[in-house]
Amino acid sequence: MFGIGIDVMTLETASSTLINWMDEPAAECRYVVTPNVDHVVKLRSSPQFLGAYRDASLVLADGKPIVLASRLLRRSLRVTVTGSDLIPHLLASSSRMQRPMRVFLLGAGPGIAQQAAEKISRDRPNAHVVGVYSPPFGFEHDSVACDQIVARINAVEPDLLVIGLGAPKQELWIHSNRDRLRAKVAICAGATIDFIAGSKARAPTWMRKLGLEWLHRVVTEPRRLLRRYAHDAVMFPAVLMREMIAGSSAAEEQV
Repeated sequence: MFGIGIDVMTLETASSTLINWMDEPAAECRYVVTPNVDHVVKLRSSPQFLGAYRDASLVLADGKPIVLASRLLRRSLRVTVTGSDLIPHLLASSSRMQRPMRVFLLGAGPGIAQQAAEKISRDRPNAHVVGVYSPPFGFEHDSVACDQIVARINAVEPDLLVIGLGAPKQELWIHSNRDRLRAKVAICAGATIDFIAGSKARAPTWMRKLGLEWLHRVVTEPRRLLRRYAHDAVMFPAVLMREMIAGSSAAEEQV
């Protein structure tokens, strides 16, 4: 859908897949992306973002609108697997690994990743946070700064690299640097580090089940998110309509 492949997985099967990758000998950095409505809209206008998505090792639907769109398009998505659910589930499953899980947290504001690391160390004794770093604004345009970040990560060789830089920055960064990273799995996880640290509150469970997590985020961060969500609310139906028309045309050609 939308020019990308989306893997049909539950939270459990996705977590098991990543645990298996982390238990394997290091070969390459496999990275995970989680498309939501905002990502789908951005994919239409950014070839670089689209390239990052197409080269990802795992693509998991983040958000009820993507699942609902798949039904309209007669595709097989059934459940969402958000980065904010996947990371805690992985950490809780770290005891299934053959050794302690080595974790690096990249992103969030100053001090927040350290708070998250302390909470992980307290709650998940089999997950060892071996590094945290909050890069300065605009670092992605500085090759020296990017080299230094890669060096920080490679010095500790994490099993799991959690990247909380926001989209599309996090996806573009891992796509550009994956070939030289000595991390087994990287997950583009948005605000997940903030959620773990407790600096931002996730929506209540009932809102998540109803697909209303976006509403909670707009209410709690209106200045940052209201304009983006309003833009996506206009653009996503148009993107979905074009996808439906393209699918109907392809079906007619096959007939």
